Amino acid sequence: MSWLDNVRNALSLVVPKKVDTSTDNLWHKCKGCGQMVFVKELEDNLHVCPHCDFHERIGPALRFEYTLDPGYTVLPIPKVPEDPLKFRDTKRYSDRLKAARAATEEIDALATAKGKIEGLKVVVGVQDFAFMGGSMGLAVGEAFVRGVEAAIAENCPYIIFTAAGGARMQEGILSLMQMPRSTVAIQMLHDAGLPYIAVLTDPTTGGVTASYAMLGDVQIAEPGALIGFAGQRVIEQTIREKLPEGFQRAEYLLEHGMLDMVKHRKDLRATLASVVDFLGAKAAA
Repeated sequence: MSWLDNVRNALSLVVPKKVDTSTDNLWHKCKGCGQMVFVKELEDNLHVCPHCDFHERIGPALRFEYTLDPGYTVLPIPKVPEDPLKFRDTKRYSDRLKAARAATEEIDALATAKGKIEGLKVVVGVQDFAFMGGSMGLAVGEAFVRGVEAAIAENCPYIIFTAAGGARMQEGILSLMQMPRSTVAIQMLHDAGLPYIAVLTDPTTGGVTASYAMLGDVQIAEPGALIGFAGQRVIEQTIREKLPEGFQRAEYLLEHGMLDMVKHRKDLRATLASVVDFLGAKAAA
């Protein structure tokens, strides 16, 4: 080792590493009002804009942290056949999966955890819109069923946080089959006398809305969440009429009886605890 290497090694012990202070890491542009928000302030506010109250999309890790008591357990992701149709459009489906996993650090679009909310046992599933638009394929369907089975085994409610663009086109009919599978799983939960609670977040659309998203014993949504089956433009072109202002938003659906409540993210944990307690969930011994 030369004297220059010795000097470099010595300096590395006393000279701090360069800290990335780029604006990308310090500021976030709100998708609701367009204002720049200090990232630390956004995180402290549960990723809700302090200016306009716009609820940013969040993934499973943050959702579990905001919802469950400390000490929850993330359940293993069930293994399913990957790329069963050997699908390819502009890219291979297998390559899209790899890219989504690298970007989100998730195996697929639905993660499940068991734990407690204010001492009450629950199993919680969370869809991640960042993973291929939260699309429902074999992995999502299997994870949903396993989540229901875990809730039955724990004798507690199953809570699902939905966020999806619908079925995963790369899996064709196998993706659509997850709609009746999830419906049967919910019936299993009901047969066991356990509650099923659906929390609809932005966006919840397509086949997910047409199946497990709208089958909750209690339907809750976050403010401003886009909820629907087909897109607004498609509906307008089909019926040749202009749709009302705010159509397919959580507040409109609440007003028209499709939701039971719309709750701010800061109130959601307490609301879920009240609902679970009201529906007769038992606290762990």
